Amino acid sequence: MDTKIRTIHKVDLERMVLDESAEPTYLPLSLLQEITDSFSDDQQIGSGGSAIVYKGTVGKGMVAVKKLSITIDMHENNFHKEVECLMKAKHKNIVRFLGYCSDTQGMVGDYDGKFVMADVRNWVLCFEYIPNGSLDKYITDASCGLKWRDRYRIIKGTCEGLLHLHENRILHLDLKPGNILIADHMVPKIADFGLSRCLDEDQTRAFTSHLCGSQGYLAPEFYRGQFTFASDIYSLGIIIVEILTGEKGYPEEENVVANWMNQLEASDQWHTQLEQVRVCTKIGIQCMDLNPKKRPVARHILDRLDKTEITIETGISGSSVEQQCKM
Repeated sequence: MDTKIRTIHKVDLERMVLDESAEPTYLPLSLLQEITDSFSDDQQIGSGGSAIVYKGTVGKGMVAVKKLSITIDMHENNFHKEVECLMKAKHKNIVRFLGYCSDTQGMVGDYDGKFVMADVRNWVLCFEYIPNGSLDKYITDASCGLKWRDRYRIIKGTCEGLLHLHENRILHLDLKPGNILIADHMVPKIADFGLSRCLDEDQTRAFTSHLCGSQGYLAPEFYRGQFTFASDIYSLGIIIVEILTGEKGYPEEENVVANWMNQLEASDQWHTQLEQVRVCTKIGIQCMDLNPKKRPVARHILDRLDKTEITIETGISGSSVEQQCKM
């Protein structure tokens, strides 16, 4: 019977890999073991403080399988919160969630010379497979690495993904380059919701006595035991500056623009791209304001980027008309 059920779920998973509109579903542990060769070291593609990620083979496709490392201080509610956030997070700039497994099995073992029965818990998540790695592998200064168009695409896509989370009352709380995957055509996808929280409609902040997240990307208010949507914005600001300069910190706007001017002068429409550099630099610096109330919200950031693009398109169109009139 288990084989029949596993086969049914495997067929469903193959369909989900191809159908982006498919809803996430429960996946049996036996299926996840099968597609990862029993969570083989050879299939391991990543690891973090509380999980190991494996590549799984499903038909002709691939998936990413995240197996949580169960620790004494990890409560089942944490796993439930992550699944809850993932179920709500459906966007082209968020890694696609395919399914989950929460499995507890009784295992007999030797403890101090006695055979005892203990519950072994398995918490596993399944996602679309992104083969190009994470953003941290692409971080460089302006002199090398990604062209500006690709960097801008990553900046805007990340902002769009974060806006979707915030509109659905989801705090990510661990936004960093290592948690932004890069898909084909340099499309960014926000990943790793292990620390995320879903807020109620009337809730604007949450509190914690346990400092979590990644050093270097944590907003100052984290150290006072509280976090808001603005806490994610602070992390976003650091990421934007890193994409622009290759480094964390508070840069001088004119220095960033000057560095990119040297790289863009020989390209077509360099002046319009330089304006995007200037706008993104301003946004990044404002996002890192130590006062959460002074940081822009995600919707305002996207509006500014959209406005810049409209201005650029209008400018290009106007220039083309002017050139045609002179001909």
